[in-house]
Amino acid sequence: MKKTMLAAACALLAVTGAAGAEEHVIEMLNKGERGAMVFVPDIVRAAPGDTVRFVAVDKGHNAETIKGMVPEGAEGFKGKINEEVTVRLAEEGIYGIKCAPHYGMGMVALITVGEPVNAAQAETVKHPGKAGKVFAELFGQVVASK
Repeated sequence: MKKTMLAAACALLAVTGAAGAEEHVIEMLNKGERGAMVFVPDIVRAAPGDTVRFVAVDKGHNAETIKGMVPEGAEGFKGKINEEVTVRLAEEGIYGIKCAPHYGMGMVALITVGEPVNAAQAETVKHPGKAGKVFAELFGQVVASK
């Protein structure tokens, strides 16, 4: 009887913990309010355990993490071109995201999970073309909102 009650309590905790997680949707677009080749939104604030779903609304895009822009202990990910990818982000910190084919054109996004514990390190990563300028703007918004 005690084992059954303990198992039921554990199951309830597992379900209620998962129920509190939120899903954030980011669209991969050829054109948005901020110009061509964009993630919308390009800034997401999430809690540990939330999921982020990248939706390839337009063809030719993917979503993947950028080396040096992932919190310690977190695993990076790499979605396939033209495919939706959903990731669960458990570790607190900044996650830098790019569309590999359009990285130099500035198709990047910034996800903050909990506290941006690796922000200083993530900000030092060098980016090609327009991506550096876009990340500077995104980091400015993240810092301003703290």
